[in-house]
Amino acid sequence: MPNLVRFTGRLALATAAVVGLAGLFLVLVVLTDGALSGLAAWATAVGAGIAAALWRGRRRRWPGRSRALLPVLVAAALTGSVCVPSVPMERRYPPDLPFVATQRWSLATGSRVAVYHYPPAPGVVRQPTPLVYLHGGPVRGISVLDHRFLRLLARRGHDVYAYEQAGGGRSDLLPMDQYTISRSVRDLAAFLDRLGRGPADVLGFSAGAVVLTRALATPDVAARVHRAIIAEPGPMDGPTARISGHQGRPSARDLAPAMTGPRSTSIPRYAVALGLMRLGLLPPGTGLIGQAEGVNAFRAADLGSDTASAYCARDAHRIPVEDTAENFSFSAAASLQVQQTIKDSPSIAPRLGRSRTPAMLMIAECSSQVRQWATVILVGDPAVQRTQYMPGVGHRMWNGLDDNDERAAAVITAFLRGRPAPLRNYPTRADIPAFLRDHR
Repeated sequence: MPNLVRFTGRLALATAAVVGLAGLFLVLVVLTDGALSGLAAWATAVGAGIAAALWRGRRRRWPGRSRALLPVLVAAALTGSVCVPSVPMERRYPPDLPFVATQRWSLATGSRVAVYHYPPAPGVVRQPTPLVYLHGGPVRGISVLDHRFLRLLARRGHDVYAYEQAGGGRSDLLPMDQYTISRSVRDLAAFLDRLGRGPADVLGFSAGAVVLTRALATPDVAARVHRAIIAEPGPMDGPTARISGHQGRPSARDLAPAMTGPRSTSIPRYAVALGLMRLGLLPPGTGLIGQAEGVNAFRAADLGSDTASAYCARDAHRIPVEDTAENFSFSAAASLQVQQTIKDSPSIAPRLGRSRTPAMLMIAECSSQVRQWATVILVGDPAVQRTQYMPGVGHRMWNGLDDNDERAAAVITAFLRGRPAPLRNYPTRADIPAFLRDHR
């Protein structure tokens, strides 16, 4: 029994030493901003551990003194795994899609973006105004699910263009400090100029809807927009981002089966880096992992319940695969950087109140977005002509299920062609108090 007690005590001390050194390492990673891929923190923590172990065993003889170093070696191995990349550190871009050509345009802002063009289908009436799609993310690739919807719009006569925002998909990376919401708006203006077709219709979804909303509040950019469709917007500025309102009808979050497939967060290096960034303890431009490495490592399964939250609860067990592994691309660090610049930005309400670009707002029944993110736009933008409350869908309104794509396309097409809306105009500005009170 005495031997067992002695062994248990030594094991507990060794475990505490390992945990303590690991904790010290994490603190040092934060303090050093992950310098040298975490090696600065690792060397300091291991050096401190060795010094402490030698001091603690200074009265022992060898090899007894060496046993005090075992917890340090274990901690060094565990923390050292955070410093070793397991994916390429140079950006590996997704291969081109088989059904659409990838063009690469250099914009006047300095961004080089991947562009996709879906011309109107033969035999249908061609719409004279091009339609530009701004995807969500904010810094990610355009999913295959989105590409299918863009093709549907082209089959209805729209001349559709889409580009992946700088740093996302097949577009070139930017220096981390250049990922700002203002840069995204300038890129939109530069893209429309490069398109050279005059004012264009613009469909912005989620984070893309934020870019579009801020473009409408910027007169020289708004002049390039013919009609605007704001679909499921995120917060448009700092004051809006601080609103803690309710969401729509129940989503599939916590109801859908867990996403399967490889995860970067199962690897210590990326679990630590992404976790500390999400907690705000490391900046997006941390020295722990490079931007390209982070994009290469991130996988669709890392999104976890975020994907399920974009669908209605009734669809929890039939959520479609939104993208292929080859096409999926998401920059968590750059996305956090853009979102932070939105949170830090002053109110755009005074400028949005002067907008004159005809606009339509699309809101999903089971939206995971805070409702006030959409209603502040409805209140603040006098040029919003109609609102379409889309029943039976979540944040991902076009999702390939049932007739959801066709219904979304009908709403968009009707507005762009100046035809009566397929759904009633709801909520109107007068409906907002009841809309929020009833948790619609």
